[in-house]
Amino acid sequence: MVEWAISLAERLWAWRTRIPTGRLVKSNLQRRSMQDLLHEIEQFCLRNGMSETRFGELALNDKPFVSQLKSGRDLRGSTAVRLRQFMAEYEAGQLAKPSSSGRFAAGKLAFPHRDLLGISQLERHEILYVLDQAEPWIDLNRQSSKHADLLAGLTIINAFFENSTRTLLSFEIAGKRLGADVVNMHAAQSSVKKGETLIDTAITLNAMRADAIVIRHASSGATQLIASKVDCPVLNAGDGQHEHPTQALLDALALRHALRERGEAAEDFTGLTVTICGDVLHSRVARSNLLCLQALGATVRLCAPPALMPAGVEALGAQPFHDFDAALADSDVVMMLRLQTERMQGQFIASAREYHHLYGLTKERLKRAAPDALVMHPGPMNRGVEIDSDVADMIDRSIITRQVEMGLAIRMACLDILTRRARQVEGWA
Repeated sequence: MVEWAISLAERLWAWRTRIPTGRLVKSNLQRRSMQDLLHEIEQFCLRNGMSETRFGELALNDKPFVSQLKSGRDLRGSTAVRLRQFMAEYEAGQLAKPSSSGRFAAGKLAFPHRDLLGISQLERHEILYVLDQAEPWIDLNRQSSKHADLLAGLTIINAFFENSTRTLLSFEIAGKRLGADVVNMHAAQSSVKKGETLIDTAITLNAMRADAIVIRHASSGATQLIASKVDCPVLNAGDGQHEHPTQALLDALALRHALRERGEAAEDFTGLTVTICGDVLHSRVARSNLLCLQALGATVRLCAPPALMPAGVEALGAQPFHDFDAALADSDVVMMLRLQTERMQGQFIASAREYHHLYGLTKERLKRAAPDALVMHPGPMNRGVEIDSDVADMIDRSIITRQVEMGLAIRMACLDILTRRARQVEGWA
């Protein structure tokens, strides 16, 4: 029946190599099916202005899927069906982005990621979705009874391979207020000190059937590695100099609330100028905030001594400054960063006293910013170095303690969102 479809040359080649004709036909059909699917994906991406990487992430939570498919990756029939179903649903409008009124797509289509590893993986509407989901938890945290049973029966592991106080405490309280069983793992008490590799640690954690794992690690990319080895959602609580996504999200939420109290109820930060000053080179907070603030429409200035300014920040859309007074001019928000001496190998500044003279935020220097400029700091603060106490404690300008409060709400929202599949919430399973 199918011999007519095989050329004489193919039949001779099959005979010479002793490959059964039926198998050759099947191989040809699979190849044509693969080419057809790749063509459909290519046309879909062109029509919807989507990159192949973004397609793989949305359709299968697998960014390199399309490139691997082109390189000969095997394709199951069920996967092809799933991809075509995704394309049909997307173009039918089921994956529409939120409108200006703040409406989001239903269920997991509003936040299609299994993990939260960085702001770089998020679209603008996904950032806004997380911020909106945090709002109810702000109200809960301000009540006398601060407990919900949303994550009752679930286990969350906080695996911190790097010292932390406020972030670990924030994640622990967030999990417990949601009703989860929270277990903290400290590097000093772990088998890493006995020579166990990070991959073996990840495999061990996975065998414990946790429902979510929060990771902090001194190496950039460590959370991505662990996420690739476990079956549950992974939340990045800071990896090396790479990213700290929940810090950027909580900063955005704190800024949103501060602006609303002033009567500025815009959905994003379009028109705002934010100056971030300090040890930008070693700061994962600076990178995540840069990406988050820009995604929400803000203009971001980065200010640091030449030795503490990473190369190529212009390519990320930031405006680099070495003169703090110039960077402050008409800024609406000033975010200070501490000197991360624990990451420094060598002499990056002459002295703390000279650094404060050139880059410390004082009341006098703050006058160069907008008259009502807000002051932020991710903590911990080094008073008298990057910021003076009388600036940090300004009741009408400083929102530093508000950042801590919003951190709880953001982390509760993230744990809620990332565990919805495990809880089989309608639309998320």
